[in-house]
Amino acid sequence: MAVGEWCVGCALHSAVIAGLVPAIPIREAQIMRQFYVYILASRPGGAIYVGVTNDLVRRVYEHKSGLVPGHTKRYGIKQLVHFEVYDSAYQAIQREKNIKHWPRVYKTRLIAEKNDTWRDLYDEIA
Repeated sequence: MAVGEWCVGCALHSAVIAGLVPAIPIREAQIMRQFYVYILASRPGGAIYVGVTNDLVRRVYEHKSGLVPGHTKRYGIKQLVHFEVYDSAYQAIQREKNIKHWPRVYKTRLIAEKNDTWRDLYDEIA
């Protein structure tokens, strides 16, 4: 077999991801996914919603556009006021469940720690 030829089904040759040193075979490369826990608010001190997603920009856009029926649409909850990033869906879902069971004062304190004016963070991530 000539150099550069590809043999179908040959265990000795495998595709690699170009540009990585050392090259990592595709079947060994792991796709890094991120998961987000987010808090939306109707206004500073207003109604809030806690959610989890793997695509924060898309999900917040859906809330802002009124594409998500339910609590957020009914109460005009459209401002992204807090979010956290996780490496696994399990971690993100656990965190979301924990936050949802917190008293409101804990949630507002969490928001105020990094966003004391409750400004909309959507423009910073989109």
